[in-house]
Amino acid sequence: MSANSWLATGNFFTTYKQEQRTFLTSLDRSFFTFFLVLMFGWPLLFELSNKYMLVVDNILIAIVAVMGLNLVTGFAGLISIGHAAFVGIGAYTIASFCRTIGDSHIIITHFWPVLIIVSGLVGAVFGAIVGLPALRLKHLYLAIATLSFQMIFEWTIQFMTFFNQGQTIYVGRVFWFTGKVGRKDHYLFWYFIILTIVILLGFGIRNLLKTRYGRCLVAVRDNDRAADAMGMNPGLTKVYAFALAGFFAGVAGALHAYVYRGVGFESFTLHESIGYLAMAIVGGLGTLNGSFWGPVAIKFLDLQVETLAETAGHYLPSSMNLATALKPFTFGLVIVLFLIFEPRGIANWWRIVKSYTKLWPFRY
Repeated sequence: MSANSWLATGNFFTTYKQEQRTFLTSLDRSFFTFFLVLMFGWPLLFELSNKYMLVVDNILIAIVAVMGLNLVTGFAGLISIGHAAFVGIGAYTIASFCRTIGDSHIIITHFWPVLIIVSGLVGAVFGAIVGLPALRLKHLYLAIATLSFQMIFEWTIQFMTFFNQGQTIYVGRVFWFTGKVGRKDHYLFWYFIILTIVILLGFGIRNLLKTRYGRCLVAVRDNDRAADAMGMNPGLTKVYAFALAGFFAGVAGALHAYVYRGVGFESFTLHESIGYLAMAIVGGLGTLNGSFWGPVAIKFLDLQVETLAETAGHYLPSSMNLATALKPFTFGLVIVLFLIFEPRGIANWWRIVKSYTKLWPFRY
């Protein structure tokens, strides 16, 4: 590598330690620092209404969930169609505490960081259990197994009185060092909390992929028999891939419960599982930054479709019900177009831009 880390036009490593650095050049580190300052600073400079802050919080929660899905589907190559059920496991862990000790108990309102971690661990346990069929199943058969878990989860929530048969279970407002978080600052407060969690989990995945456990995920995805011949344990790798995905989903579910101050069945249906899978595909399977691009793109698309449907509703007869038809149509169209023309997702566009800026003005 060039002696001047600011002017490096390529990556030439002489030691393994250099190759495992999080930031390859000083320019990469500076851009990331600037981006973090921007993400933490803009809410203090530009005030958004609660409506739009909720949209931003939803995007960040989806990023946490999709990071987990990318671990099991993108890096390990295991299809999961029941990811919303794992998110629901985390949310209903919080709801279970609320049903047992009350939604305004001190454990709910003051020890919420502990409950978020507990929700992630519960999600990891269920993820490992669901991952057990991966010891014998793969491809379409494994997808059907995860779909079965989604159906079992939905049936359990809808018919158990402990979970209020899918109706909303309320969660109390949390406390911070400055006291109780009020309604006015609720979404802004959780924006900073969720953003911090996204950064920590993102660094966790980045470092995991440098270890032998992360390399096992990729090796099993590429060829599990070759990985087995090289001394890896494909079965164990698949199980802990599901466990990791369950942990991320459980954390996302707990954040969803606290942000919405309630847990309802409709947020964890099969439709939501397909939505998470679409975010992973559009963002780019098997890439960390794809977990960020996908939720942003899909959520932004939803907002634009809703605006378009609302505008068109003023000029078209109400019997057409354009809003109901336009959203699934555009959703499916975007997925099909990405699968045909850009199967590596938006992350590939980002890779091309980075390569161009790193090598400019040289063509190669």
